[in-house]
Amino acid sequence: MVAVNERDFVAALEKGLGVIEAFSASHPRLTLSEAARRAGVTRAAARRYLLTLASLGYADYDGKFFSLTPRVLRLGYAFLSTASIPRLAQPVLEALADQTREAASLSVLDGPDVLFIAHSAKRRLLSAMASIGTRLPAWCTAMGRVLLAGLDDEALDRWLKSARPRKLTPKTVTSQRELMEQVLHARGQGYAINDEELETGLRSIAVPVRNPRGEVVLALGISQQAARMTPAMMKQRLLPALQSGSAALSAVL
Repeated sequence: MVAVNERDFVAALEKGLGVIEAFSASHPRLTLSEAARRAGVTRAAARRYLLTLASLGYADYDGKFFSLTPRVLRLGYAFLSTASIPRLAQPVLEALADQTREAASLSVLDGPDVLFIAHSAKRRLLSAMASIGTRLPAWCTAMGRVLLAGLDDEALDRWLKSARPRKLTPKTVTSQRELMEQVLHARGQGYAINDEELETGLRSIAVPVRNPRGEVVLALGISQQAARMTPAMMKQRLLPALQSGSAALSAVL
């Protein structure tokens, strides 16, 4: 942290950020009184901050409970998109690429998409769609599904209701019920495999990367030509290395 004098310190911003930080994986929905207590502000102040967040699209309010929306992830991406995370992640990505002899990528959830923020430089990506800065639909990608699996149930339900999936290949899952099943399956097993749903002839496998609070903030994945590996082979040959890479990334976050 940087020490600043009182004249330059914006207390209102500090309190507003405190209200956002009052929400967590164990407290995804808060009443006004709960948010005020957890943030250490008055009920009136919490009300102003939360209603402002709701008007800007960062929070939802059902008349009793407030909850954060996926839009808050944009604040996290403002940090992730700077040089620090890609720079810290690069050695892990290169080691993973050397171990598996496959290209590895790192992404974040940004609204309806996954946004690629880093990839191994030593090995060529199978698809130009996976270059840094590229957005791909979260609903039909392995990385998207592990990132969605990290949302709480209410945020996931909102995300799915707002999604507009469409067929990209004959295998693309588009129904909300099936998408929910796929995401919950990824949550339960700790990884996801995409079997030619995004692009015919392309499979991918991904695992979540968690921050020190245990929250899913990144996805680590590898893509592979479908002709080279079956989904079962990807799980056997690539999943252990991805899990080790995820643990290494979590250690530097």
